[in-house]
Amino acid sequence: MWQGNWREQIWSRLDQPFDLIVVGGGITGAGILREAMRLGLSALLVEQFDFGWGTSSRSSKLVHGGLRYLKSLQFRLTRASVRERERLMGEAPGLIDPLGFLLANYTGDSPGRWTFKAGLSIYDLLALDWSHKRYSAQDFQMLAPHVTLDGLTGGFRYGDAQTDDARLVLRVLQEAVGEGGMAINYVRAERLLRDQGGQVVGLVLHDSVGGRSSDVRAGVVINATGAWADRLREQVGAKPKMRALRGSHLIFPAWRFPVAQAISFLHPIDRRPVFAFPWEGVTLVGTTDVDHHADLDEEPCINPEEVSYLMAAVQAQFQPLALKVQDVMATFAGIRPVIDTGKEDPSKESRDHVVWPESGLLTVTGGKLTTFRLVALDALRKVRDSLPEIPPIEADHPVLSPAAVELPATIGLDETARRRLIGRYGAHAPALIEMAPIEELEPIHGTNILWAELRWAARAEGVVHLDDLLLRRVRLGLLAPKGGESLLPAIRRICQPELGWSDARWEAEETAYVQMWQRCFAPPDPDAIPDWRPALEAAQQARQRPSGRFPRRQQIASAAVLGVLAAAIAWYYFRSRNGQA
Repeated sequence: MWQGNWREQIWSRLDQPFDLIVVGGGITGAGILREAMRLGLSALLVEQFDFGWGTSSRSSKLVHGGLRYLKSLQFRLTRASVRERERLMGEAPGLIDPLGFLLANYTGDSPGRWTFKAGLSIYDLLALDWSHKRYSAQDFQMLAPHVTLDGLTGGFRYGDAQTDDARLVLRVLQEAVGEGGMAINYVRAERLLRDQGGQVVGLVLHDSVGGRSSDVRAGVVINATGAWADRLREQVGAKPKMRALRGSHLIFPAWRFPVAQAISFLHPIDRRPVFAFPWEGVTLVGTTDVDHHADLDEEPCINPEEVSYLMAAVQAQFQPLALKVQDVMATFAGIRPVIDTGKEDPSKESRDHVVWPESGLLTVTGGKLTTFRLVALDALRKVRDSLPEIPPIEADHPVLSPAAVELPATIGLDETARRRLIGRYGAHAPALIEMAPIEELEPIHGTNILWAELRWAARAEGVVHLDDLLLRRVRLGLLAPKGGESLLPAIRRICQPELGWSDARWEAEETAYVQMWQRCFAPPDPDAIPDWRPALEAAQQARQRPSGRFPRRQQIASAAVLGVLAAAIAWYYFRSRNGQA
């Protein structure tokens, strides 16, 4: 979709007025562009770095309803999330797939078994899918053989989903571009254009690739820059509202840290939810939730204290594996766009989205990966104030266009690989196969990625820098040892001709990529990581109790609360179906 001289073609068309300019190439901006195409609007999306460079390629890879949001009684957000999760799994198998979650219970846990039982029951009621189940300690050990057994009283299993977040952004953008939208990366919104009344009427754009600038006019400018949202808002005199929070993860080789499904548990020190789950042939552990004070335009990195925090969780929950810092093969960190309400604990800030119209600039920020379509629809409803002639906004159409394609039977791919390609590339999957030599339809050793995916990304997916290719188009930077450094000669043979880079350009890109990976994706020096064992031992001793039995009166109270909530949910569905809610 971004082939040949695509940048020149887009730039040559910027003298025309647009109905809509979207600033921000993450999942929120991509979703808005996609929905704008359904409405027949002329729309342009610009991203100052690469598509998905920020939050949307660094999430926890989960498409989930947000079980933890029930703790703060965010029922509406949870219900919307579980419904979107179900829709996405049905529309994009191979890109969004089911993921079983195990939730371990231990003696002395607070909250305990009955609280989790109530929460999971509500979660399933909101999804209209009773999927959770309680297991004894012995059965739970069969499902998760490497968890710590001391004090284990059993656990639950429930259902959620996972995705490749960067590929989800790319597929949504490609569908939008295929229907007439324009999307260009490495273009910065330098300044808002305003009329004599102070209303925003466009942007001054700067192309960091071509070194050129242009004034571009539009009926509406949507600020979908997430954690960066205050930068444009301050140009209309708005007060800062964003709080940048960093969530960091550890990546372990699956052979060293084998898990068949996600395992969620409470951190032994601060009782925050933490998880370990299988993703693309590795095991992810996350996540942290800390204030991020570094420059937002710099590659975010995990710090030694976060490594210590996550290793404390791993050591406590998976004692039989005796995992060490040296077992970590990679890390990644992302910045969450959260509205600052002044809470001392970052984890207590709301994850719901907001839409702010301010002097003609429409800012949409917050929200979750799972609900990107709902966020986009909310933003476009606000657009009606400036573009009253747009058609009615339909909320029931598919999020993603059906990928009704067939791959040739002669290429030798098994059903899992076919499903994966169609999910990630949609209608473009046959073209990817057609342009690949037969030897490139083999997976790269230790991954599910085909060599052909590298060629396709270099040819057709708007790659500007090597890290675009290896960290977002394909995920070798996270999945291969040392970010795929040993694979670079083979990658060069395939991709350099497709990209049209000189030898000097390739070598400069390679050097920059390796240095950046070492700085921000490699695990920190073990000697710099604080010792987590004293705090872990103190927390474990403080939680020791003579019995893990939940008091009978609390069991009765939990059951009563569940009954009331179930009745409330049933009443809400009844009103919804009768047009009253």
